[in-house]
Amino acid sequence: MQLPRSNYDYEHKVKDDTEIETALGTLTNKHPVIGFWKCYHRVRKAGNGCNHKRLRRVYRKMNLNIRRKAKYRLPERVKHKPGVATGINQSWSIDFMSDTLKDGRSFRLFNVIDDFNRESLAIEADTSLPSLRVQRVLERLLNERGKPANIRCDNGPEFIARSLQQWCTGHRITLQYIQPGKPMQNAYIERKNGSIRRELLNVYLFSSLNEVRVMAQEWRNDYNHYRPHKALRYRTPMEYRKICEQINQKRVNIFGVALSTPASGNPPNIAALPVVDNAVEQQTTFQQKTLLLN
Repeated sequence: MQLPRSNYDYEHKVKDDTEIETALGTLTNKHPVIGFWKCYHRVRKAGNGCNHKRLRRVYRKMNLNIRRKAKYRLPERVKHKPGVATGINQSWSIDFMSDTLKDGRSFRLFNVIDDFNRESLAIEADTSLPSLRVQRVLERLLNERGKPANIRCDNGPEFIARSLQQWCTGHRITLQYIQPGKPMQNAYIERKNGSIRRELLNVYLFSSLNEVRVMAQEWRNDYNHYRPHKALRYRTPMEYRKICEQINQKRVNIFGVALSTPASGNPPNIAALPVVDNAVEQQTTFQQKTLLLN
């Protein structure tokens, strides 16, 4: 068998990719998030005539591939209308807010509200509020005022964490997720967030986290004890809660049964003092409320 002269005389030449490596290194150092095709067109416009196959080989050899972030798919969320709660601790709503300090550092607020009387239960402020911190705040509220039947929240990473779901399951609390992109399904906490934004975060410049915490607690105290709410017939949350507790005591004296919530057992068919809501028809007349208060 004769060996072709072209094979006999062939000499392997080492490919010199120094020019392309230098161009890619300079380009990716200046623009670290651009991908292969933008690098290719930029290199071509700069005058380098290499084709895309050679450039891709060098691109991969330099480990410049950008990792594509996989999209996390949420399970299907059932639509839950934020109906009017009929008792304390029947339904809580939770959510986060973000803002920045005077020096540019960002911080977050974790808000908790009781849907029944719009009472602000907590405003936790810090630079980071992971799922374990959320559990700590909720655990503190459970020790202070009892266990809620339901907690409504959005699909943020702190709320969909498995640790929070396990915590709620262990305490027999139903975690209700709203549908993605439907903040109106968590309307109570969104309304409170708007008040905090207008009356606190947009009004003051904060120089430290400690200042944020002090001002937030002052705002929460005013919100619960002095600010009248139109939805509560211009009563404060604490006044509304006190009136409902008086009505509940009168029901015990008259009917021998108290208003309960799903957290304490099966609720009887007795409505609490209704919250003014345009979407819900009032079921208790003025004469019935007058009778109970007298």
